[in-house]
Amino acid sequence: MSRLKRIDVYIIKKFLGTFFFALGLIILVSVVFDFSEKIDDFIEKKAPLNAIIFQYYLNFIPYFSNLFSFLFVFIAVIFFTSKMAMHTEIVAILSCGISYRRMMVPYFISASFIALLTFVLGHYVIPHSNIGRLNFEEQYFKKQYRSPEKNIHRQIAPGVFVYLDNYNPKVDHGTKFSMETFDDGKLVSKMMAEFIRWDSTKQKWRAHKYWIREMDGLRETITSGEDIDTAINLYPDEFKRPHTIVESMTSPDLKKFIQEELSRGQSDEYYFIELYRRTAAPFAVFILTIIGVSLSSRKIRGGMGMHIGFGIALSFSYILFMQVSQEFSVSGDLKPLFAVWIPNFLFAFIALILYKIAPK
Repeated sequence: MSRLKRIDVYIIKKFLGTFFFALGLIILVSVVFDFSEKIDDFIEKKAPLNAIIFQYYLNFIPYFSNLFSFLFVFIAVIFFTSKMAMHTEIVAILSCGISYRRMMVPYFISASFIALLTFVLGHYVIPHSNIGRLNFEEQYFKKQYRSPEKNIHRQIAPGVFVYLDNYNPKVDHGTKFSMETFDDGKLVSKMMAEFIRWDSTKQKWRAHKYWIREMDGLRETITSGEDIDTAINLYPDEFKRPHTIVESMTSPDLKKFIQEELSRGQSDEYYFIELYRRTAAPFAVFILTIIGVSLSSRKIRGGMGMHIGFGIALSFSYILFMQVSQEFSVSGDLKPLFAVWIPNFLFAFIALILYKIAPK
C-alpha cells in the first residue's frame, strides 16, 4: 500500500509541477508578445510604468491563466505522461499489478485540485482583478466604447417599453424615440419624439418635437410641443456599457445583473455565455486530462514529439469548436447553455472512447 502511495505522490508531483511550469512559461511568452504589441499605445497614451505593471499585467496574468487553464493542463499531461511512457515507467507501473483505472487516480486528484482552483478563481476572484485591467485597457489602448446598437428596445419598468432608432453616445443623443405604457396588457399612453438628449445638469432626458397620446377608456388625449423634460428610468451609461463589464462581476453579481436586464427586456447571450463558461471550464480539465493520459501513456514511434503535436492539435480544435459554438449562440439561435457545454459533451465522448482503447 505504501508503494501505491509513493506512486500517487510521484504522479501528482509530476502533474502539478509540469502544469505550473508550463503555465509560467506560456504566461511569460504571452506577456512578452502582448507588451511588444501594445508598447506603441503605452507610449502614445503616456501610460505610467507602475500602472502597466501593477494595474494591467498583474491582473492580466491571472485572467489569462484561468481562461486557458484547461489547455495548460492538457499540454502538461501530454508532456510528462509521454515522457514516462518513453522511459517505460508506465509499463513498470502496470506490471506491478496496478490497473490502468487505478493509475488514473492521482491524475484525477491533481485535476480536481486544478479544477477547484479554476472554479473559485473564475467565479469569485478573477472578476475583482479584472476591474483594474479593464479600466486600464479603456484608458490607455482601447477606443472609447461606442454602442453599435440600432433599433434599441428596452423595458425600463413593468409594462413600460422604450424604443430608439439610433443612439450616439458621444453626445448622448437618441433619434426617433418612443415610449409605450401598458396596464394589464392594454396600451394606456404613448409618447413619441423626433429625438431625445440627456441633460446632465438636470439628470433627465429632454424630448424634442414630441407628442403624447393618453387613453382612458373611450377618452383619448393628445398633447404635443417642442421640448419637454421626461422622467425615464434609463441612463446614458447603460448605452455606453461594453459587454466586457460582466467580466468584472462575480457570479452572484452577474446572476443578479442578468435578472435585472431580463426584467427590462434585455437578453444578451454574451452575459449567459460568460456565466456558464465559468463552470464549464473546470469540467474541461477532467475531460482533457483523460484524453491526455489516454493518448500519451503508450510508447509509439515518433516519441514525445508525436504525442505533443497531436495533443496540441486536439487542444486547439477544442478551442476552435468552443469559439464557433459561442458565435452560433451570439449570432444564431443556439442557446448559450448548449453553446458552452457542447464542446465538453463532444470531447467527453472522445475521451471515453480513447480511455476504453488505451489499456489495450
